[in-house]
Amino acid sequence: MSKSKNDFSYVTGKMLKFIDENPTCFHVIENLKKRLQDEGFTELFECFEWKLKPGNYFVTRNDSSIISFKIPKKDFKGFYMIASHSDSPSFKIKENPEMEAGGAYIKLNVEKYGGMLCAEWFDRPLSVAGRLVVRGKDGAVESKLVNVDRNLLMLPALAIHMNRDANQGYSYNAQNDMLPIFGDNDSKDSFFDIVAEAAGVKKEDILSHDLFLYNRVKPTLWGAKEEYIASSRLDDQECVYTTFEGFLAAQPSDNVAVHCVFDNEEVGSGTKQGAASTFLKDTLTRINDSLGRTQQQYYTAVAQSFMISADNAHAIHPNYLDKADPVNRPVMNKGIVIKYNANQKYTTDAVSAGAFKLMCEKAGVPYQTFTNRSDMAGGSTLGNISTTQVAVNTVDIGLAQLAMHSPYESAGSKDPEYLAAVSKVFYEYI
Repeated sequence: MSKSKNDFSYVTGKMLKFIDENPTCFHVIENLKKRLQDEGFTELFECFEWKLKPGNYFVTRNDSSIISFKIPKKDFKGFYMIASHSDSPSFKIKENPEMEAGGAYIKLNVEKYGGMLCAEWFDRPLSVAGRLVVRGKDGAVESKLVNVDRNLLMLPALAIHMNRDANQGYSYNAQNDMLPIFGDNDSKDSFFDIVAEAAGVKKEDILSHDLFLYNRVKPTLWGAKEEYIASSRLDDQECVYTTFEGFLAAQPSDNVAVHCVFDNEEVGSGTKQGAASTFLKDTLTRINDSLGRTQQQYYTAVAQSFMISADNAHAIHPNYLDKADPVNRPVMNKGIVIKYNANQKYTTDAVSAGAFKLMCEKAGVPYQTFTNRSDMAGGSTLGNISTTQVAVNTVDIGLAQLAMHSPYESAGSKDPEYLAAVSKVFYEYI
Protein backbone atom coordinates (compact mmCIF):
# COMPACT_ATOMS: atom_id res chain seq x y z
CA MET A 1 0.00 0.00 0.00
CA SER A 2 1.29 3.49 -0.81
CA LYS A 3 1.41 6.30 1.71
CA SER A 4 -1.52 8.69 1.91
CA LYS A 5 -2.01 12.18 3.28
CA ASN A 6 -1.82 10.64 6.76
CA ASP A 7 1.84 9.73 6.10
CA PHE A 8 1.31 6.62 8.20
CA SER A 9 4.39 4.70 9.14
CA TYR A 10 6.36 2.50 6.81
CA VAL A 11 5.88 -0.30 9.35
CA THR A 12 2.09 -0.02 9.15
CA GLY A 13 2.00 -0.19 5.37
CA LYS A 14 4.26 -3.23 5.27
CA MET A 15 2.25 -4.86 8.03
CA LEU A 16 -1.03 -4.50 6.14
CA LYS A 17 0.59 -6.03 3.08
CA PHE A 18 1.84 -8.91 5.24
CA ILE A 19 -1.63 -9.57 6.66
CA ASP A 20 -3.23 -9.43 3.22
CA GLU A 21 -0.78 -12.06 1.96
CA ASN A 22 -1.33 -14.43 4.88
CA PRO A 23 -4.91 -15.70 5.12
CA THR A 24 -4.08 -18.60 7.49
CA CYS A 25 -1.60 -19.56 10.19
CA PHE A 26 0.22 -21.79 7.69
CA HIS A 27 0.83 -18.86 5.36
CA VAL A 28 2.08 -16.72 8.25
CA ILE A 29 4.72 -19.27 9.18
CA GLU A 30 5.78 -19.92 5.58
CA ASN A 31 6.32 -16.22 4.98
CA LEU A 32 8.24 -15.76 8.22
CA LYS A 33 10.43 -18.71 7.19
CA LYS A 34 11.20 -17.11 3.84
CA ARG A 35 12.07 -13.82 5.49
CA LEU A 36 14.38 -15.56 7.98
CA GLN A 37 16.11 -17.50 5.21
CA ASP A 38 16.62 -14.26 3.29
CA GLU A 39 18.17 -12.78 6.45
CA GLY A 40 20.64 -15.69 6.69
CA PHE A 41 18.97 -17.69 9.48
CA THR A 42 19.61 -21.45 9.51
CA GLU A 43 16.61 -23.77 9.65
CA LEU A 44 16.67 -26.50 12.30
CA PHE A 45 14.51 -29.59 12.51
CA GLU A 46 13.22 -31.20 15.68
CA CYS A 47 13.80 -34.68 14.28
CA PHE A 48 17.57 -34.13 13.96
CA GLU A 49 20.31 -33.44 16.47
CA TRP A 50 21.26 -29.80 16.92
CA LYS A 51 24.89 -28.69 16.88
CA LEU A 52 24.77 -24.97 17.47
CA LYS A 53 27.26 -22.15 17.69
CA PRO A 54 26.77 -18.39 17.88
CA GLY A 55 24.47 -17.39 15.03
CA ASN A 56 20.86 -17.14 13.93
CA TYR A 57 18.41 -20.06 13.70
CA PHE A 58 14.75 -21.02 13.48
CA VAL A 59 12.61 -24.12 13.95
CA THR A 60 8.96 -24.82 13.10
CA ARG A 61 6.34 -27.22 14.40
CA ASN A 62 3.26 -28.36 12.46
CA ASP A 63 3.94 -25.69 9.80
CA SER A 64 1.88 -23.36 11.98
CA SER A 65 4.26 -22.34 14.81
CA ILE A 66 7.80 -21.01 14.64
CA ILE A 67 10.55 -20.06 17.07
CA SER A 68 13.50 -18.03 15.78
CA PHE A 69 16.51 -17.07 17.86
CA LYS A 70 19.89 -15.36 17.87
CA ILE A 71 22.76 -16.83 19.91
CA PRO A 72 25.32 -14.18 20.96
CA LYS A 73 29.04 -14.67 20.43
CA LYS A 74 29.80 -14.77 24.15
CA ASP A 75 28.12 -16.88 26.80
CA PHE A 76 24.60 -15.61 27.38
CA LYS A 77 22.83 -14.45 30.54
CA GLY A 78 19.26 -15.42 29.72
CA PHE A 79 16.52 -15.66 27.09
CA TYR A 80 14.69 -12.51 26.01
CA MET A 81 11.47 -13.61 24.35
CA ILE A 82 8.41 -12.18 22.64
CA ALA A 83 5.44 -14.46 21.94
CA SER A 84 2.42 -13.87 19.70
CA HIS A 85 0.04 -16.15 17.81
CA SER A 86 -0.50 -17.07 14.17
CA ASP A 87 -4.17 -18.09 14.26
CA SER A 88 -7.38 -16.06 14.12
CA PRO A 89 -11.05 -17.02 14.55
CA SER A 90 -12.55 -18.46 11.38
CA PHE A 91 -14.58 -21.34 9.99
CA LYS A 92 -12.85 -24.62 9.21
CA ILE A 93 -13.91 -26.70 6.23
CA LYS A 94 -15.21 -30.10 7.35
CA GLU A 95 -14.52 -33.41 5.68
CA ASN A 96 -16.83 -34.12 2.70
CA PRO A 97 -17.88 -30.47 2.73
CA GLU A 98 -20.30 -30.17 -0.21
CA MET A 99 -24.00 -30.11 0.69
CA GLU A 100 -27.00 -29.76 -1.64
CA ALA A 101 -29.63 -27.22 -0.59
CA GLY A 102 -33.08 -26.51 -1.96
CA GLY A 103 -32.43 -28.30 -5.21
CA ALA A 104 -30.60 -25.15 -6.36
CA TYR A 105 -27.38 -24.62 -4.40
CA ILE A 106 -24.23 -26.30 -3.22
CA LYS A 107 -23.03 -25.01 0.13
CA LEU A 108 -20.02 -25.96 2.24
CA ASN A 109 -20.19 -27.65 5.62
CA VAL A 110 -18.02 -25.72 8.08
CA GLU A 111 -17.45 -25.52 11.83
CA LYS A 112 -16.38 -22.65 14.07
CA TYR A 113 -12.71 -22.24 14.94
CA GLY A 114 -12.34 -19.99 17.96
CA GLY A 115 -14.81 -17.46 19.29
CA MET A 116 -15.85 -15.10 16.52
CA LEU A 117 -18.48 -12.45 15.89
CA CYS A 118 -20.70 -14.45 13.54
CA ALA A 119 -22.81 -11.64 12.08
CA GLU A 120 -19.83 -9.93 10.47
CA TRP A 121 -19.17 -12.95 8.22
CA PHE A 122 -22.36 -12.33 6.23
CA ASP A 123 -22.47 -10.55 2.87
CA ARG A 124 -18.71 -10.40 2.31
CA PRO A 125 -16.72 -12.08 -0.46
CA LEU A 126 -15.00 -15.12 1.03
CA SER A 127 -12.56 -17.73 -0.09
CA VAL A 128 -10.64 -20.74 1.19
CA ALA A 129 -6.97 -21.18 2.15
CA GLY A 130 -4.84 -23.45 4.28
CA ARG A 131 -2.87 -26.67 4.01
CA LEU A 132 -3.30 -29.82 1.94
CA VAL A 133 -1.61 -33.13 2.69
CA VAL A 134 -0.98 -34.93 -0.60
CA ARG A 135 0.66 -38.06 -1.94
CA GLY A 136 4.34 -37.44 -2.53
CA LYS A 137 7.10 -39.42 -4.13
CA ASP A 138 7.98 -42.90 -2.91
CA GLY A 139 4.80 -43.23 -0.88
CA ALA A 140 5.57 -40.27 1.40
CA VAL A 141 3.14 -37.48 2.24
CA GLU A 142 3.78 -33.82 1.51
CA SER A 143 2.22 -30.59 2.73
CA LYS A 144 1.10 -27.98 0.22
CA LEU A 145 -0.04 -24.47 0.97
CA VAL A 146 -3.12 -23.36 -0.93
CA ASN A 147 -4.98 -20.10 -1.36
CA VAL A 148 -7.91 -19.94 -3.76
CA ASP A 149 -7.16 -16.33 -4.61
CA ARG A 150 -10.55 -15.23 -5.89
CA ASN A 151 -14.02 -14.46 -4.59
CA LEU A 152 -15.29 -18.01 -4.24
CA LEU A 153 -17.96 -18.03 -1.53
CA MET A 154 -20.63 -15.89 0.06
CA LEU A 155 -22.72 -16.20 3.21
CA PRO A 156 -25.88 -14.22 2.39
CA ALA A 157 -27.88 -12.86 5.31
CA LEU A 158 -31.57 -13.66 5.65
CA ALA A 159 -33.74 -10.76 4.46
CA ILE A 160 -35.41 -8.65 7.13
CA HIS A 161 -38.82 -9.57 5.64
CA MET A 162 -38.25 -13.20 6.68
CA ASN A 163 -36.99 -12.39 10.17
CA ARG A 164 -38.62 -9.21 11.44
CA ASP A 165 -36.85 -9.60 14.78
CA ALA A 166 -33.36 -9.74 13.29
CA ASN A 167 -32.44 -6.32 14.68
CA GLN A 168 -33.65 -7.32 18.13
CA GLY A 169 -30.83 -9.83 18.47
CA TYR A 170 -30.32 -13.26 16.98
CA SER A 171 -28.55 -16.38 18.19
CA TYR A 172 -26.68 -17.90 15.26
CA ASN A 173 -26.65 -21.67 14.92
CA ALA A 174 -23.29 -22.69 13.44
CA GLN A 175 -24.71 -25.74 11.65
CA ASN A 176 -27.78 -24.06 10.19
CA ASP A 177 -26.93 -20.39 9.71
CA MET A 178 -23.21 -20.26 8.91
CA LEU A 179 -22.76 -22.46 5.82
CA PRO A 180 -21.53 -20.44 2.80
CA ILE A 181 -22.84 -20.85 -0.75
CA PHE A 182 -20.28 -22.38 -3.10
CA GLY A 183 -22.30 -22.46 -6.32
CA ASP A 184 -25.38 -23.75 -8.08
CA ASN A 185 -26.16 -27.42 -8.62
CA ASP A 186 -23.86 -27.56 -11.66
CA SER A 187 -20.91 -26.98 -9.30
CA LYS A 188 -21.49 -30.25 -7.45
CA ASP A 189 -18.30 -32.25 -6.78
CA SER A 190 -16.04 -29.45 -8.03
CA PHE A 191 -14.84 -27.90 -4.77
CA PHE A 192 -11.68 -30.00 -4.54
CA ASP A 193 -11.06 -29.55 -8.27
CA ILE A 194 -10.78 -25.82 -7.61
CA VAL A 195 -8.63 -26.33 -4.51
CA ALA A 196 -6.33 -28.81 -6.28
CA GLU A 197 -5.84 -26.44 -9.23
CA ALA A 198 -4.96 -23.57 -6.89
CA ALA A 199 -2.42 -25.77 -5.09
CA GLY A 200 -0.93 -27.19 -8.29
CA VAL A 201 -1.72 -30.79 -7.37
CA LYS A 202 -3.99 -33.54 -8.65
CA LYS A 203 -7.36 -33.87 -6.96
CA GLU A 204 -6.88 -37.62 -6.51
CA ASP A 205 -3.60 -36.99 -4.65
CA ILE A 206 -5.27 -34.98 -1.87
CA LEU A 207 -5.28 -37.13 1.27
CA SER A 208 -6.46 -34.60 3.85
CA HIS A 209 -6.76 -30.89 4.48
CA ASP A 210 -6.75 -28.04 7.01
CA LEU A 211 -8.75 -25.42 5.12
CA PHE A 212 -10.34 -22.25 6.48
CA LEU A 213 -12.63 -19.51 5.24
CA TYR A 214 -11.15 -16.03 5.02
CA ASN A 215 -12.50 -12.56 4.30
CA ARG A 216 -11.47 -11.17 0.90
CA VAL A 217 -11.97 -7.48 1.76
CA LYS A 218 -8.61 -5.72 1.47
CA PRO A 219 -6.95 -3.82 4.35
CA THR A 220 -7.59 -0.10 4.28
CA LEU A 221 -6.96 3.22 6.00
CA TRP A 222 -9.97 5.14 7.28
CA GLY A 223 -10.96 8.10 9.47
CA ALA A 224 -11.00 11.88 9.04
CA LYS A 225 -7.20 11.95 8.88
CA GLU A 226 -6.85 8.28 7.94
CA GLU A 227 -5.68 7.71 11.48
CA TYR A 228 -7.17 4.21 11.63
CA ILE A 229 -6.64 0.94 9.81
CA ALA A 230 -9.03 -1.91 9.14
CA SER A 231 -8.07 -5.44 8.19
CA SER A 232 -8.78 -9.07 8.80
CA ARG A 233 -6.65 -10.86 11.40
CA LEU A 234 -5.23 -7.81 13.20
CA ASP A 235 -5.55 -10.09 16.22
CA ASP A 236 -2.83 -11.25 16.22
CA GLN A 237 -0.89 -10.73 12.99
CA GLU A 238 -0.40 -7.09 13.96
CA CYS A 239 1.72 -8.22 16.92
CA VAL A 240 3.39 -11.00 14.91
CA TYR A 241 4.65 -8.64 12.23
CA THR A 242 5.68 -5.67 14.37
CA THR A 243 7.56 -7.69 16.99
CA PHE A 244 9.26 -9.70 14.24
CA GLU A 245 10.50 -6.48 12.64
CA GLY A 246 11.95 -5.44 15.99
CA PHE A 247 13.56 -8.84 16.41
CA LEU A 248 15.28 -8.68 13.02
CA ALA A 249 16.43 -5.09 13.48
CA ALA A 250 17.89 -5.57 16.98
CA GLN A 251 21.64 -5.55 17.49
CA PRO A 252 23.24 -8.44 19.46
CA SER A 253 23.10 -8.36 23.25
CA ASP A 254 24.25 -10.61 26.10
CA ASN A 255 21.02 -12.61 25.88
CA VAL A 256 19.58 -15.11 23.44
CA ALA A 257 16.94 -13.18 21.50
CA VAL A 258 13.91 -15.42 20.92
CA HIS A 259 10.84 -14.68 18.79
CA CYS A 260 7.91 -17.10 19.16
CA VAL A 261 4.75 -17.41 17.08
CA PHE A 262 2.39 -20.10 18.39
CA ASP A 263 -0.70 -21.59 16.80
CA ASN A 264 -4.08 -22.37 18.39
CA GLU A 265 -4.25 -19.51 20.89
CA GLU A 266 -7.85 -18.94 19.84
CA VAL A 267 -8.83 -22.45 20.97
CA GLY A 268 -6.88 -22.60 24.22
CA SER A 269 -3.28 -23.33 23.11
CA GLY A 270 -3.53 -26.97 24.26
CA THR A 271 -1.96 -28.54 21.16
CA LYS A 272 1.51 -29.81 20.31
CA GLN A 273 2.19 -26.48 18.57
CA GLY A 274 0.41 -24.21 21.05
CA ALA A 275 1.79 -22.09 23.88
CA ALA A 276 0.82 -24.81 26.36
CA SER A 277 3.00 -27.35 24.55
CA THR A 278 6.64 -28.19 25.17
CA PHE A 279 7.73 -26.39 21.98
CA LEU A 280 9.34 -23.42 23.73
CA LYS A 281 10.80 -25.47 26.58
CA ASP A 282 12.21 -28.03 24.14
CA THR A 283 13.80 -25.30 22.04
CA LEU A 284 15.42 -23.45 24.94
CA THR A 285 16.69 -26.70 26.46
CA ARG A 286 18.24 -27.77 23.16
CA ILE A 287 19.93 -24.39 22.74
CA ASN A 288 21.44 -24.74 26.19
CA ASP A 289 22.50 -28.38 25.75
CA SER A 290 23.94 -28.00 22.26
CA LEU A 291 26.25 -25.24 23.47
CA GLY A 292 27.70 -27.56 26.11
CA ARG A 293 26.05 -25.78 29.02
CA THR A 294 24.89 -27.66 32.12
CA GLN A 295 21.35 -28.09 33.40
CA GLN A 296 22.21 -25.74 36.27
CA GLN A 297 23.24 -23.11 33.72
CA TYR A 298 19.88 -23.57 31.99
CA TYR A 299 18.03 -22.95 35.24
CA THR A 300 20.04 -19.82 36.01
CA ALA A 301 19.45 -18.54 32.47
CA VAL A 302 15.69 -19.04 32.78
CA ALA A 303 15.73 -17.24 36.13
CA GLN A 304 17.31 -14.21 34.37
CA SER A 305 14.93 -14.31 31.40
CA PHE A 306 11.97 -12.17 30.41
CA MET A 307 8.99 -12.60 28.08
CA ILE A 308 6.64 -10.18 26.38
CA SER A 309 3.32 -11.81 25.57
CA ALA A 310 2.00 -9.73 22.66
CA ASP A 311 -1.70 -10.09 21.88
CA ASN A 312 -3.99 -7.21 21.03
CA ALA A 313 -6.11 -5.34 23.56
CA HIS A 314 -9.57 -3.76 23.60
CA ALA A 315 -9.82 -0.05 22.89
CA ILE A 316 -12.72 1.85 24.42
CA HIS A 317 -15.70 1.76 22.06
CA PRO A 318 -17.47 5.11 21.51
CA ASN A 319 -20.92 3.50 21.50
CA TYR A 320 -20.29 1.21 24.48
CA LEU A 321 -18.27 3.30 26.92
CA ASP A 322 -19.88 1.51 29.84
CA LYS A 323 -18.18 -1.76 28.81
CA ALA A 324 -14.76 -0.36 29.75
CA ASP A 325 -13.13 -0.01 33.15
CA PRO A 326 -13.84 3.43 34.69
CA VAL A 327 -10.19 4.54 34.55
CA ASN A 328 -8.08 2.08 32.53
CA ARG A 329 -9.43 2.90 29.08
CA PRO A 330 -7.02 2.33 26.17
CA VAL A 331 -7.35 4.40 23.01
CA MET A 332 -6.08 3.62 19.52
CA ASN A 333 -2.90 5.49 18.52
CA LYS A 334 -2.02 6.29 22.15
CA GLY A 335 0.64 3.64 22.57
CA ILE A 336 1.19 0.09 23.69
CA VAL A 337 -1.35 -1.35 26.11
CA ILE A 338 -0.12 -3.11 29.26
CA LYS A 339 -2.77 -5.63 30.35
CA TYR A 340 -3.52 -6.50 33.98
CA ASN A 341 -5.79 -9.07 35.60
CA ALA A 342 -5.93 -9.98 39.30
CA ASN A 343 -6.89 -13.58 38.48
CA GLN A 344 -3.82 -13.96 36.27
CA LYS A 345 -5.54 -14.27 32.91
CA TYR A 346 -2.77 -11.81 32.13
CA THR A 347 0.60 -12.41 33.77
CA THR A 348 1.59 -8.77 34.25
CA ASP A 349 2.73 -7.94 37.76
CA ALA A 350 4.45 -4.92 39.28
CA VAL A 351 7.93 -6.20 38.40
CA SER A 352 7.25 -7.06 34.77
CA ALA A 353 5.17 -3.91 34.20
CA GLY A 354 7.89 -1.72 35.67
CA ALA A 355 10.56 -3.30 33.48
CA PHE A 356 8.42 -2.90 30.36
CA LYS A 357 7.63 0.75 31.13
CA LEU A 358 11.36 1.46 31.32
CA MET A 359 11.82 -0.15 27.91
CA CYS A 360 9.02 1.99 26.47
CA GLU A 361 10.66 5.10 27.90
CA LYS A 362 14.00 4.09 26.41
CA ALA A 363 12.36 3.59 23.01
CA GLY A 364 10.44 6.88 23.27
CA VAL A 365 7.16 4.99 22.96
CA PRO A 366 3.93 5.86 24.83
CA TYR A 367 2.10 3.23 26.86
CA GLN A 368 -1.30 2.88 28.51
CA THR A 369 -3.10 0.34 30.68
CA PHE A 370 -6.02 -2.06 30.37
CA THR A 371 -8.06 -3.86 32.98
CA ASN A 372 -11.50 -5.37 32.59
CA ARG A 373 -14.45 -3.99 34.49
CA SER A 374 -14.47 -5.71 37.87
CA ASP A 375 -17.86 -7.28 37.10
CA MET A 376 -16.90 -8.61 33.64
CA ALA A 377 -14.72 -11.56 32.74
CA GLY A 378 -12.14 -11.05 30.02
CA GLY A 379 -10.19 -13.32 27.73
CA SER A 380 -6.83 -14.93 28.28
CA THR A 381 -3.71 -15.01 26.15
CA LEU A 382 -0.30 -16.63 25.71
CA GLY A 383 1.63 -15.45 28.74
CA ASN A 384 -0.08 -17.33 31.55
CA ILE A 385 -0.13 -20.48 29.40
CA SER A 386 3.47 -20.52 28.19
CA THR A 387 4.84 -19.87 31.69
CA THR A 388 3.50 -23.25 32.83
CA GLN A 389 6.33 -24.70 30.72
CA VAL A 390 8.98 -21.97 31.04
CA ALA A 391 8.51 -19.90 34.20
CA VAL A 392 9.87 -16.41 33.55
CA ASN A 393 8.88 -12.85 34.38
CA THR A 394 6.25 -11.97 31.78
CA VAL A 395 4.30 -8.89 30.81
CA ASP A 396 1.12 -9.09 28.73
CA ILE A 397 0.79 -6.28 26.22
CA GLY A 398 -0.97 -5.52 22.94
CA LEU A 399 -2.16 -2.78 20.61
CA ALA A 400 -5.58 -1.23 21.11
CA GLN A 401 -8.23 -2.30 18.62
CA LEU A 402 -11.96 -2.41 18.03
CA ALA A 403 -14.17 -5.26 16.78
CA MET A 404 -11.84 -7.98 18.09
CA HIS A 405 -12.69 -11.38 16.55
CA SER A 406 -14.59 -9.83 13.69
CA PRO A 407 -13.42 -10.83 10.19
CA TYR A 408 -12.66 -7.12 9.69
CA GLU A 409 -11.11 -5.40 12.71
CA SER A 410 -9.96 -1.83 13.33
CA ALA A 411 -6.88 -0.35 15.01
CA GLY A 412 -4.68 2.74 15.01
CA SER A 413 -2.30 3.48 12.13
CA LYS A 414 0.42 4.84 14.46
CA ASP A 415 0.60 2.01 16.99
CA PRO A 416 2.39 -0.64 14.86
CA GLU A 417 5.49 1.55 14.70
CA TYR A 418 5.46 1.87 18.49
CA LEU A 419 5.50 -1.90 19.01
CA ALA A 420 8.24 -2.46 16.43
CA ALA A 421 10.36 0.20 18.15
CA VAL A 422 10.01 -1.12 21.69
CA SER A 423 10.59 -4.68 20.49
CA LYS A 424 13.94 -3.65 19.06
CA VAL A 425 14.93 -1.97 22.32
CA PHE A 426 13.79 -5.01 24.29
CA TYR A 427 15.99 -7.40 22.34
CA GLU A 428 18.97 -5.07 22.66
CA TYR A 429 18.58 -4.85 26.44
CA ILE A 430 21.72 -5.84 28.38
